[in-house]
Amino acid sequence: MSRTKKVPKTWNLADRRLRFRLFGAVAAAILACAGLGGAVAMAVSSPHDRALAEIRRLRQQVQQQNEQLTGVRKDAQRDIDALAVKLGQLQAQSTRLNALGERLTQVGKLDDGEFNFDEQPAVGGVEDTADSGYSLPQNLDTSINQLANQFDSQQAQLSALQSLLLDAKIESNLKPTGMPVEGYISSYFGGRPDPFSGHSAYHTGLDISAPKGTPVHAVAEGMVTYAGERTGYGEVIEIDHGNGYMTRYAHNSRLEVSPGQRVHVGDVVSEAGSTGRSTGSHVHFEVWYKGRVVNPLAFVKNHR
Repeated sequence: MSRTKKVPKTWNLADRRLRFRLFGAVAAAILACAGLGGAVAMAVSSPHDRALAEIRRLRQQVQQQNEQLTGVRKDAQRDIDALAVKLGQLQAQSTRLNALGERLTQVGKLDDGEFNFDEQPAVGGVEDTADSGYSLPQNLDTSINQLANQFDSQQAQLSALQSLLLDAKIESNLKPTGMPVEGYISSYFGGRPDPFSGHSAYHTGLDISAPKGTPVHAVAEGMVTYAGERTGYGEVIEIDHGNGYMTRYAHNSRLEVSPGQRVHVGDVVSEAGSTGRSTGSHVHFEVWYKGRVVNPLAFVKNHR
C-alpha cells in the first residue's frame, strides 16, 4: 500500500494477528451499522409507543376520576336526601307555628291584618355595594339544625303564651262581666226604701228596667243550677260559674234553660218580666262570691 511521499507500507495477510485485527474492524463496523439501524428504528417507532402509553395512562386517570365522581355523587345524594328530610321537618314546624300564631291572633284579639301568616314578612334596607356579598355558611347542616332548634324554642314559647292567653280567656269567661239585659238601672245594691211597704230594706242586687220579653243573657260561662220559681223572686235562673261566682236573674216572664245545662257568655237564659214581688217589668240581678252576695255594680260596668 503506497503512501504519498513515503515508503509504501506492506500488509502481510498471512500474519494471524493482522487477520484478527481486520476481522475485528469488520465486526465493529457491522455492529456499528446494527446499532445505527436500531437507533433509527427506535427514533421512528418511539412517538407511537409513547402516544399509546400516554393514552393508557389517561384512560386509567379517567377511570379513577369516574370512580371518584361516582362516590361524590353518592355522598351528595345522601346529603340531599338528609337535607330534604330536614326541610320537610322545618316546613311542618313552620306550618304548626303559623297555625299557632293564627290562634294566638284570635285569642289575643289582634286587629285584622296586623299579623298575616299567609304572607312573607316585609323586609328591606339600603343596598351596600361595597360589601363582599352574602356567603352561605360553611356548614349548611349545622345552620339547618340551629334553625330547627330555634323553631322548637319559638313553638315552646308560643305554646306557653297560648296556654297563658287561653287560661286568661277561660278565667275571663268565668267571671261575671257586663249587663245581663239591655236597659237602665232602676234600683241599686244596698239600703233603700221598700217599694211596697216604704220601710228601710236591704236590696241584694241591681234592678235593671227592661220591657217584658227582652232577652236576658248569661254574663259568664257556667252551669245552670236552678231554673224555677222562688218566693219573692218569681221565675228565677241561677248559674254557678265554678270559680266561686254565682249569678241570679229574677222576675223573668219566661225561662229558656233548665238545670244541668251548660251556658256560655251571651247565651239567652230567660226573658224579662214582672213575676214575683215586682212593681213592673225588670230583671233583678245578683252576684254571689264564695257564698256571700256582693255589689254587682262593678261587674256590670266592667268589659270583657
